[in-house]
Amino acid sequence: MGYIMPARHTPNQNHLLAALPAEVLERISPHLELIQMPLGQALCESGGLLQHVYFPATAIVSLLYVMENGASAEIAGVGNEGVLGIPLFMGGNTTPSLATVQTAGYGYRMKKQPMMEEFNRAGPMMRLMLRYTQALMTQMSQTAVCNRHHSVEQQLCRWLLSTLDRLPSNELTMTQELIAGMLGVRREGITEAAGNLQRAGLINYRRGHVTMLDRSGLESHVCECYNVVKKEYLRLLCDAENVRSIPINQGVDPLQKRYISRPSLSYS
Repeated sequence: MGYIMPARHTPNQNHLLAALPAEVLERISPHLELIQMPLGQALCESGGLLQHVYFPATAIVSLLYVMENGASAEIAGVGNEGVLGIPLFMGGNTTPSLATVQTAGYGYRMKKQPMMEEFNRAGPMMRLMLRYTQALMTQMSQTAVCNRHHSVEQQLCRWLLSTLDRLPSNELTMTQELIAGMLGVRREGITEAAGNLQRAGLINYRRGHVTMLDRSGLESHVCECYNVVKKEYLRLLCDAENVRSIPINQGVDPLQKRYISRPSLSYS
């Protein structure tokens, strides 16, 4: 049984749910369970069978790959822009990654059966989930490249900006030890990188609380990976907005034709 949240919380606070046509959202709403997502909660164990999909609203979930020796690193983050559980509609029921709540909040949970029923209608839900999957793959690929080729300070800037993009404020609660675990680097490296950013006046770090003081400054320090991933999600959201205006009974071919004929998107 889910925790009863205040009435101000709505599924529209998750961008994917908000992008669905009203008819689709109305149809799946009885199956969306509002739940608390406390810090550290494991939503999906490595190799475990998936029984739900999760649409975070104010929470952020980390997808971690855990090595045999216990070491781990974040391969992707999922916040209000996305959904946790894509192996279900990609043809599998398990995933090798561990999904844990990185930032406490709430979200919506939906059981496997109604989710697959809606997905298999081959309508707006299917198209939206597949585009999100492509954006998530971009995030995973860019994270792998970033962790291999960029400095710890650049990685920290990328992680901070990506995390704060999913939050309503410029503050987050996260120890250096946890950040080091997310990035798969030594804690000393995070201590040094955070110290450099603080001395530059870009962040303030105190007792596990990080406050962003200068976003433009952080963006000038970050590597290209942040913008690559952000642009892909912006493209996803732009396309997702178009899903609202597509008739529910419209076939796949007209939609594909529509996107092929769209002018190229540009980003500042």
